[in-house]
Amino acid sequence: MKKFSIIAVIALLIPFFALAQLDRSIKPEPGPAPQIQIGEFESFTLDNGLKVFVVENAKLPVVSFSFIFDYDPVLEGDKVGLGSITGQLLRTGTKNRTKADIDEAIDFLGARVSTSSSSLFASSLSSHKEELLDIISDILINSEFQQNELDRIKNQTISALAADRNSPDAIIQRLRRQLVYGTEHPFGESQTEETIKNIELHDCEKFYKTYIRPNVSYLAIVGDVSKDQIKPLIEKYFNKWEKQEVPTHEYPMPQAPEYVTVSIVDRPVSVQSAISVAFPVDLRHNSEDILAARLMNRILGGGAARLFDNLRETYGFTYGAYSRLSSSNVIGNFNAATNVRTSATDSALTQIFYEINRMRDEPVPMNELNMRKNEMAGNFALSLERPQTIANFALNIERHDLPEDFYVNYLKNLEALTQEDVQNAAKKYLKVQNAHIIVVGKAEDIADNLRQFSPKGRVDYYDLDGNWYDPDLRLLPAPEGLTAEKVIESYIEAQGGRRTLSRVKDVTMIYETFMQGMNIELKTYQKAPDKMMMEVGGSGMVFSKQIFDGERGMVEMPMMGQTEELKGDDLESFRFQALMYPELDYAKHGVKIELLGIEKIGEKEAYKIKVILPTGSESFDYFDTETGLKIKSITESGESYFSDYRKVNNIKFPFEVKQSAEGQELQMKLKTVEVNSKLKDDLFRIE
Repeated sequence: MKKFSIIAVIALLIPFFALAQLDRSIKPEPGPAPQIQIGEFESFTLDNGLKVFVVENAKLPVVSFSFIFDYDPVLEGDKVGLGSITGQLLRTGTKNRTKADIDEAIDFLGARVSTSSSSLFASSLSSHKEELLDIISDILINSEFQQNELDRIKNQTISALAADRNSPDAIIQRLRRQLVYGTEHPFGESQTEETIKNIELHDCEKFYKTYIRPNVSYLAIVGDVSKDQIKPLIEKYFNKWEKQEVPTHEYPMPQAPEYVTVSIVDRPVSVQSAISVAFPVDLRHNSEDILAARLMNRILGGGAARLFDNLRETYGFTYGAYSRLSSSNVIGNFNAATNVRTSATDSALTQIFYEINRMRDEPVPMNELNMRKNEMAGNFALSLERPQTIANFALNIERHDLPEDFYVNYLKNLEALTQEDVQNAAKKYLKVQNAHIIVVGKAEDIADNLRQFSPKGRVDYYDLDGNWYDPDLRLLPAPEGLTAEKVIESYIEAQGGRRTLSRVKDVTMIYETFMQGMNIELKTYQKAPDKMMMEVGGSGMVFSKQIFDGERGMVEMPMMGQTEELKGDDLESFRFQALMYPELDYAKHGVKIELLGIEKIGEKEAYKIKVILPTGSESFDYFDTETGLKIKSITESGESYFSDYRKVNNIKFPFEVKQSAEGQELQMKLKTVEVNSKLKDDLFRIE
């Protein structure tokens, strides 16, 4: 056994003696905020105006180059998306390299290069820095756009926009921008299929030549390089980048509404509501109270904070509720957002306003104030471990006219904030009486309860494209005497007639689509009265299989080795889906239908039918007033559009189906249809 001297033993016990003398009833005073040692950076400016910041970090043999193009926001009008698409085009070819050449060169170096309308980022091993600079300087100085690349990007963008039309969060984001900033401000614009289609190659070329210029650009270099090493290379590759006067723009300052407004985007199949409370805020990056404002928002909703605790923990309305207070040299904004079940929509809004008013009316308790200060201080300290942070600090000081010691004194200034500072920031920036309330959800169930939040008792309706409409005029009345049953009977006749459909014993359909670079097949097998098997696969693989044998339902994911038997409402929904032409006798299957009126779907007028299953779930079907055929369907999972009907065995099938659900859009074409091919029961067997 190791022997200890008496002195050593006493030394070990001294801390315990000291603890014994403490008065535990007295709370220790917090120590002074630590002095922050911000990492060093060096800078220089090229003759063409490019400002360069260098942060040397030799821990790893890598280097990164981050460009920021700091031009004024641009109002794009009927070509919204122009800047974004131009940014994507930057990486698709130059006067010296094709896109394939660029990709090959980047892969050979093991590098990364990405571009956008406001930035370019590149990284590689530091030993490859010159080869990488050769590539990215070529991209910035000599970009040459090709029509085929523009067409590809436009098609991808349009496809993504179509998927967004079924996303409540994307819908509310578009309308929030429009209402908070206005359509005559760049921040209020949103891309649409039409604006993307309007963009031509010469538009992108003009945007690139006008705004991607060195005299409005910053370059942050971080990694295993010194200023002395890198400056000659930056001069070599970027001195020839020509500066040019870049247009500046001024726009009317967005104003908060005179009183609280309530706006709804109606999604009749929604089972929950997406909620936003938003308004513009004149909060600049260099505002004197920027730290107080950020701390105030952190307490209100910048994480697991007051909104989260109230709406989730206390009331169980949602999985999460948050707020964001953004600063900008142009115009900032405040946004409190959450998603709640439909029945809790007005209650959730009441609690959001309660928490906002509490921030304005009551000082924050000291224990809560200190806890949030500590969180912000901890996040700041952690950020200092990343060399890129030092470069960002330098860029922010330069771009936003911050005090030179802003980050050096960050923790000291944060610690000095008082209850009064935070409450003053809340009173100044939380314009609770001048807010836009925006809700995406089932208007039929929520609109009346939302009127209480508007001083004028008014609810404004907007469609998916942000167009205001009168809900009383959007749905036109159906002809007198027309019923839902008569519309369905016309649909049956349009398909081929009741007698023809009732003779169908089985149907096999194979649809083709393209998704994430892969050809996909959707195979559907149905056998009367209620057997069904759906299989999705591609490239010789089966991704998923759904089977209903008349009693049991099963979902299989062969590639993941997962199998799940359907229960409850999921089983009942699948049972209904498996029925062969359920429209022939809705009443027999316990289905209720209601004719709501006539609505325009594109250029066509359609009868809108509400369909209520025995489970209580609702869907909406739209039938062309001229042909009687179904042209659209809305369910909880998404929207489907049906077109290009053709006859097979005297029955009309839609040969084109467009579906949007869960952030994806599928354009499906019917490849094969077989009717009464004598499918075997073994096909639907569940082991």
